Amino acid sequence: MAAAERTIESLPVPPSFDSVKKERRHRKERLAAAFRLFSKFGFEEGVAGHITARDPEFPDRFWVNPFVVPFAHIRVSDLICVDSTGEVVKGTKPVNRAAFAIHSQVHAARPDVVAAAHSHSLYGKSWSSLGRLLDPLTQDSCAFYQDHGLFDDYTGVVIDLEEGKRIAAALGESKAVILRNHGLLTVGQSVDEAAFWFITMERTCQAQLLAEAAGTPVRIDSENATLTAGQVGGHYAGWLSFQPLYQKIVREQPDLLD
Repeated sequence: MAAAERTIESLPVPPSFDSVKKERRHRKERLAAAFRLFSKFGFEEGVAGHITARDPEFPDRFWVNPFVVPFAHIRVSDLICVDSTGEVVKGTKPVNRAAFAIHSQVHAARPDVVAAAHSHSLYGKSWSSLGRLLDPLTQDSCAFYQDHGLFDDYTGVVIDLEEGKRIAAALGESKAVILRNHGLLTVGQSVDEAAFWFITMERTCQAQLLAEAAGTPVRIDSENATLTAGQVGGHYAGWLSFQPLYQKIVREQPDLLD
């Protein structure tokens, strides 16, 4: 073997688990990290916002942030588990009623969804007020091309399960939905994926708002938008894109794993 030859590591792949306990711990670690990242990116607005992860043993339950706890403070040990009736079955703090009304119905309607993310981020809620879908203006925005919906209604804070069902219907089989006059909601087959879709969708809203403020943006044509969506919008692409963010936040804030 030549001295110059070296082994190149293969790309990382989503982990597999030999026990429910290990898988639950993994999901909770990713969930706590996602909250720290959302805080770092300025996605908090008072008590609004929530990310959920379906429990691997009890699929009708999900883990979520406790109400009135800053995203920046959330650790694995702070997360609470809520059942299909809204009762907190693990943890001592209360659940945000809006989180239960929305996420319980999304998880019920989409058995493939492991995680869902929603917050009142600045550019997401700004874009949502236009009542429009996003256009394929950039490579990153193509991840959402023909893969996001619009909930074209607003009736106040979501505390009614029927409202949650209508949001789930607007989401359909897509990875994301724009909630008019409200904000963004993204989903994924992992916490990693759902969190990354939210982060990049927020930036996509920002990019389109900036582009339209500057002039008339040039859209990517349908053929190339579809091609690019296949390259950057798949489940693996979403999961993979979260990995550097996870590594960075754990190194910066290792207490989130407590």
